[in-house]
Amino acid sequence: MKKKQFKTESKKILDLMINSVYTNRDIFLRELISNASDAIDKLYYKSLTDRDVKLDKDDFCIRIDLDKEDRIIKITDNGIGMTEEELDENLGVIAKSGSSLFKEMNEKNKDINIIGQFGVGFYSAFMVAKEIKVLSKAFGSEEAYEWISDGLEGYSVTKSKKETVGTEITLYLKDNTDIESFDEYLETRRIEGIIKKYSDYVKYPIIMSVEETTTDDDDKKKTEIVDKTINSMIPIWKRSDDEVTEEEYNAYYSDKFFDFEAPVKTIHSRIEGQIAYDSLMFIPSHAPYDYYTKEYEKGLQLYSNGVLIMDKCSDLLPDYFSFVKGLVDSEDISLNLSREVLQQDRQLKLIAKSLEKKIKSTLEELLESDREKYEKFFEAFGMQLKYGIYSSYGMNNDTLKDLLMFYSSKEKKRITLKEYIENMKEGQEKIYYACGESLDKIDMLPNVERFKDKEYEVLYLCDYVDEFTIQALMEYEGKKFANVASEDVSLDTEEEKEALEKKNEEAKDMFALMKEALPEVKNIKYTNKLKNHPVCLSTEGAISLEMQKIMNSMPTGEEVKADIVLEINENHPIADKLKDLYESDKESLADYTKILYNQARLIEGLNVENPTELTNLICDLMSK
Repeated sequence: MKKKQFKTESKKILDLMINSVYTNRDIFLRELISNASDAIDKLYYKSLTDRDVKLDKDDFCIRIDLDKEDRIIKITDNGIGMTEEELDENLGVIAKSGSSLFKEMNEKNKDINIIGQFGVGFYSAFMVAKEIKVLSKAFGSEEAYEWISDGLEGYSVTKSKKETVGTEITLYLKDNTDIESFDEYLETRRIEGIIKKYSDYVKYPIIMSVEETTTDDDDKKKTEIVDKTINSMIPIWKRSDDEVTEEEYNAYYSDKFFDFEAPVKTIHSRIEGQIAYDSLMFIPSHAPYDYYTKEYEKGLQLYSNGVLIMDKCSDLLPDYFSFVKGLVDSEDISLNLSREVLQQDRQLKLIAKSLEKKIKSTLEELLESDREKYEKFFEAFGMQLKYGIYSSYGMNNDTLKDLLMFYSSKEKKRITLKEYIENMKEGQEKIYYACGESLDKIDMLPNVERFKDKEYEVLYLCDYVDEFTIQALMEYEGKKFANVASEDVSLDTEEEKEALEKKNEEAKDMFALMKEALPEVKNIKYTNKLKNHPVCLSTEGAISLEMQKIMNSMPTGEEVKADIVLEINENHPIADKLKDLYESDKESLADYTKILYNQARLIEGLNVENPTELTNLICDLMSK
């Protein structure tokens, strides 16, 4: 038996294929099954174009047999088979692809989908096999031939015997080592798992002999070996949407994504255009336990002609829609040699952009048609939408702004920005919001009191990312956002503003003295935006008190400081008390100032830097 040399630098290329191109050795089975499917496709196509060829499509199948004793895996198909010349050409020249050539010849026939476009997938089997035998008999030929190689120096092709048309590939598994064990590929369940993961939707039956236990009428258990079709063959996403029930969608979602709670929404679509693809996506009803951690991996499953290429293709989803589960199946994507990663990202970008629009429109429709379901979704993933705006510095505003929801001081539930605008008072120029640790605490803030009293709606922001999101948005439908705790936000008329400004001017010397007791504040002044509360804190500039708390709690080591303003209710009795102290007891004025400031800090949820001093001051006043 004369051994032939590979017609390329075999050792180098095979080493590259086995050790570099393929990163997951499980895919050897995917590649061999794909090749078998291609061979059946070619024979089926021949039956469609040649009237003399009479074949029943239902007879086609792919068979896998495991021999634990001899450590052998066999993959058999009844496809078109290969002649001696084809074995030499297809398996002797690495990267020579019969499937690719066949596809080019029959490009106009849309009924034929050739999976294996590269001719290198076969060599992935050398990741697990120390020797491979390929026995093949071509359709219309009387002769069979056997190709044998250890994947090192070369191969041999000899005449052999085979009764039926098709190809039988025999893998002699590598010996186990201290580091690697190949015996796992002799376990039926392991092989079933690989088939279900990568080749579940190959359109021909993949058959294996498995043990099945049955119980007879006398409750006696009986175990026997039976042939079982492992793969589903027809992908659910290839069926028309009106042919699939909600129960089937939910069952598929539960089975594939291990979630026993039904999704909020299912998105099933077929797109034709610059690039054609099928997609089946699910919007979960709750966040997985690791969703808001670094360990979470986003991405959709990527299929090419029903064969799984990537389990999580992150490029198909933007981060703000990373909660979406599902898959994309396209015949048009360009794959690299290993079919594990993509060769061109332009095609992927086209699909990703289309998916983004579809997800957005679906969420908008859900918001409109089923408020309860949308709010359930937003409870789980609203934070991610907000972060999508903040993290992009507002670049994603147009995509996400209408999907956002915030709690309302009037409704006591979540509303959209669009709904806020629709409910604005006549003449209202700004969208008002307030920040705090919880809805109840925000509702009790002194700064919120007067806005509620005058029936202005205030958005309550209690998620850490909320105010950053609002600042990134900047405005909505021409209406700017305004923090009610900002020093320059007021509901006063021009006359009221002028009167207040005059009072502050008259009291500037008193405030200067009070500020000596509080060097940490930027300013002290009267306000008339409070109703019953004596004092409140506001801020000047872009950094609010809530932002200061959040940013200083981050593990960056950096500390920011808001420019704090102590505002005193000009209509509260405390204002008169302060005037009296300024005239008669300036030392006590400093004590009162510190107490009022720390009370305001407590109301805002800020810490008191010197609680002992505060306690002593209060006790001194109580004892007088």
